Amino acid sequence: MVQPSLNPEPSSTGLDPKAAALLCYLLWFVTGLVFLFIEKQSRFVKFHAVQSIAVSVLLMVINFIFGWIPIIGFVIAPASILLWIALMALAYQGKAYKLPIIGDFAEQQARKL
Repeated sequence: MVQPSLNPEPSSTGLDPKAAALLCYLLWFVTGLVFLFIEKQSRFVKFHAVQSIAVSVLLMVINFIFGWIPIIGFVIAPASILLWIALMALAYQGKAYKLPIIGDFAEQQARKL
């Protein structure tokens, strides 16, 4: 589900919040953790940071478990990369795209933090 955030609140990092949200996904969970710790005010950036962490961990587990199966592994790896690129593009457009289950979790955590 796409929730428009045409003008997300400013980021405490000094970056444009859309750019900060994109950077949350750049190096999988690593940049998600970085932005989760340094962002103090933007729920938009925090949402993308938490979702980045959750999605990257889930995709790593899925790829580890199923990646060695020839046909499934051949499909999962490119699908994971396409999902990651799509999430970065949506974040840069200022949209808070909530993935099923993970998106709700990320939204709840962004409110708490």
